[in-house]
Amino acid sequence: MKRKAVYPGTFDPITSGHHDLVRRAASIFDRLVIAIAANPNKAPMFPLEQRVDMAQRVLADLPNVEVRGYTGLTYQFARSLGFDVVVRGLRAVSDFEFEFQLANMSRHLAPEIETVFLTPQEQFTFVSSTLVREIATLGGDVSEFVHPVVAAELAKRAPLFAPGAKRPEVTP
Repeated sequence: MKRKAVYPGTFDPITSGHHDLVRRAASIFDRLVIAIAANPNKAPMFPLEQRVDMAQRVLADLPNVEVRGYTGLTYQFARSLGFDVVVRGLRAVSDFEFEFQLANMSRHLAPEIETVFLTPQEQFTFVSSTLVREIATLGGDVSEFVHPVVAAELAKRAPLFAPGAKRPEVTP
């Protein structure tokens, strides 16, 4: 029996912590789909297509990993693929309560789907997409927290968000 899993998230952008978890999950599962959620409620910095593209480029060397965008509920996406495992990352104890609630709700809605938690290597426990975006928008160096592909995309986009940056004029 092939072991297949979905690793969902917004990946806005994909960080070194995500990359670490993907590599380790890819060694556990025969097939791993990185499921990038559209999630418009979070107002992402990068559009879905760009987040998918960045993740595909960052993870291109992993033959059993596929990157896909999706909308809707994660358990419905996993079901549509015929997968019965969802991988979630836990950086710190503060992540546990939310992830525990999410796993229990998913189990209630889709009892055939199991949630597996992985923790990143110690050097990535403080790295989050939110912090990476904030550092980049304020002109900081994020190169040790993201793949060079992502750092380049942040450098292109971040100046548009940085305080004091000359913003494009908007005509009414």
